Amino acid sequence: MQAFEVSTTDYQKQLEQKMQHLKEIFSSFTMPKLEVFESPPQHYRMRAEFRVWHDSEDLYYIMFNKETRQKYRVDQFPAASKIINKLMTILIETIKSNPVLRKKLFQIDFLSTLSGDILVSLLYHRKIDDDWTQEAKKLRSFLHTQGFPLNIIGRARKIKIVLDQDHVIEKLHVNGREYIYQQVENSFTQPNAKIAEKMLTWAVDCSKYSTGDLLELYCGNGHFSLALAQNFDKVLATEVSKPSVRSAQYNITANKITNVKIIRLSAAEMTEAFHGTREFQRLKNASVNLSDYNCQTIFVDPPRAGIDVETCNMLKSYNHILYISCNPQTLLPNLEIFTKTHRVQRFAFFDQFPYTHHMEVGVMLERR
Repeated sequence: MQAFEVSTTDYQKQLEQKMQHLKEIFSSFTMPKLEVFESPPQHYRMRAEFRVWHDSEDLYYIMFNKETRQKYRVDQFPAASKIINKLMTILIETIKSNPVLRKKLFQIDFLSTLSGDILVSLLYHRKIDDDWTQEAKKLRSFLHTQGFPLNIIGRARKIKIVLDQDHVIEKLHVNGREYIYQQVENSFTQPNAKIAEKMLTWAVDCSKYSTGDLLELYCGNGHFSLALAQNFDKVLATEVSKPSVRSAQYNITANKITNVKIIRLSAAEMTEAFHGTREFQRLKNASVNLSDYNCQTIFVDPPRAGIDVETCNMLKSYNHILYISCNPQTLLPNLEIFTKTHRVQRFAFFDQFPYTHHMEVGVMLERR
């Protein structure tokens, strides 16, 4: 089986290629100078997922080529954080010699942080039980003695066993302030923490002269909400995922921020609420009266599919639109709608995923 390799010597070349491609994608628009935020060329990913290959008595990580389905053996993964690379070797060697932990293990997921926390999820094609739990606790204790402050989760069909906790605590720094974020296993988090800090700093800078309140859609665990709160009187943020909303509430308290409210609503539901076409008990339960908010700025960080036309038209009613996109191709039709009433004031490229074709883009629009 071929070993997995990635070259980190041509980072600047691939960065230039992506920058040029991005400019070509948006060439039909009048765009300001592109602001470029580079990633560290190595150890930038805070999470990684590997399949586990059983080869007689041997056991090792593999990755697949998505197009050819060719398997690659992975002993080290330079894209992942240093703590993942250190842990992955000792973890697989220890599991290899443990019949209970290795039996029908098919995947291992890592979630790490800049602050040193790490969480490991072991996924199985069999039922896991008390015997597994006891061996997993021994594994965790052993790894603690080796300097890895980790927690372990076991997953199987309709089974989830958590040893202590199912999350890590990340600490990101923005303009000299530290922000605390609870990041839950199997929930969305920014994979490139150093780029995440740059994205937060950029968003705060874009909105530093803002007035009134902020409405945020797709807020996740409050990643942007908390940092942006310093620039607004009040922040009203929405998210549909229950685990993300719980983490957002935790993060509000942990950061001692008092002017942010997180409501579990989708973007479409919030559009309905603002149009008055539907009432939501969740707003009433949170004592949120939309008429109390003077939202002149809206922030969105949507999924790869972008934003539907109805929500785009709702966004146009705001003086300022701050948009983070993980897919420039779906940002294009959204911009076609926005630029009928707004002009692009800021344009940024965040290299969240080096050595791939993925590009993270930020735009700040202002009403004409």
